[in-house]
Amino acid sequence: MDLDDLEHNTSDGLHIASLAGTWIALVAGFGGLRHGGGVLCLSPRLPEGLTRLAFTLHPDGRTLRVEVTGTAASYSLADGEPIQIVHHGTPVTVLPGEPIACPIARLMPRTEPAQPPGREPARRRVGDIIS
Repeated sequence: MDLDDLEHNTSDGLHIASLAGTWIALVAGFGGLRHGGGVLCLSPRLPEGLTRLAFTLHPDGRTLRVEVTGTAASYSLADGEPIQIVHHGTPVTVLPGEPIACPIARLMPRTEPAQPPGREPARRRVGDIIS
């Protein structure tokens, strides 16, 4: 709606809820951000076609910069005390002024799941009525 200005109101400002939803999709989705037990956990993974994702977090007054590519994630702390994070299940300590790069393992191709015998979806013909 905002990108195409469908309601002719983008000159009034930004649609904050749309921006928040986009940020959540990128950071929690592709960035894999979760917060559990007082620790930031990241499991970033980019889809094909997306080459880089970068965002900044502010945990406990610190500034943590995250940059993700298809093969690695880089974490850097601009200031403050060292921070403990978890990258794909592995604890990592990020020190101020010392960026750290962590590899992102490639996913193994999965086999396509099969239906149990006798439970395959019924094939419908053109014109069949679904009630």
